[in-house]
Amino acid sequence: MSAPHWLTLFAGILLAWIALYLMSVPAELRAIGRLYGAEFWQNFCTLTPDAAGWVRMVAMWALMSAAMMAPTALPALATYEELGQSTEIRMTRLIAGYLSVWLGFAVLAATAQMGLFRAGLLDPLGQSAAPVLSAALLVVAGLYQFSPVKEACLSKCRRPLTFFMQHWDEGPWKNGLRLGLVCLGCCWALMLLAFVGGVMNLAFMGLATVIMVLEKLPEIGRYVTRPLGALLIAGAVVIGFGLI
Repeated sequence: MSAPHWLTLFAGILLAWIALYLMSVPAELRAIGRLYGAEFWQNFCTLTPDAAGWVRMVAMWALMSAAMMAPTALPALATYEELGQSTEIRMTRLIAGYLSVWLGFAVLAATAQMGLFRAGLLDPLGQSAAPVLSAALLVVAGLYQFSPVKEACLSKCRRPLTFFMQHWDEGPWKNGLRLGLVCLGCCWALMLLAFVGGVMNLAFMGLATVIMVLEKLPEIGRYVTRPLGALLIAGAVVIGFGLI
């Protein structure tokens, strides 16, 4: 994994996490940055939908998606390279197709965040959902862990060799789109739990990334998916009854 496309991908993931860290810095510290002329940093890191606007919210969700989802796709990308001894161009097109799907998700998630904020269902500071919305999201995510759609998508993610062999003739761009859609089918509900943990909560993002990576591993994933679903539903009950 020392080829240029791998180094670029790893650097991109690292930079996305660094950007998310900077964006999560408390407002008081960002204000200090403004005093020293870091006007762009201060403005870009303003994350409340009313102040940031839709475009910057899309950028934030795009960074989150890249930072969290690219690591989950690394085994599949490595399988693709081994299967076809792919060139730089083929791998670049595959990754571009994959990330394009998550850019589309970022657009939808940012739009949802703007709508929820205007409806008063998000805390203006932490961007976490109101209890009723948090409970609903946890129930949806928990039940989805048991759904046939989730299982079908996970089965493809856990067997990338079979997946790519079935669709190899479509070329790297369409393969990337297909892989992105399969990963979206696996992870969209867990990604939306950012509204429960608080958008831009690095602890949530780190934990969710680890969980999604483990879910896609053939030997480990089956011990993660359904127990996680039960925990999410239990969390919804706790929040719904006001126990925390």
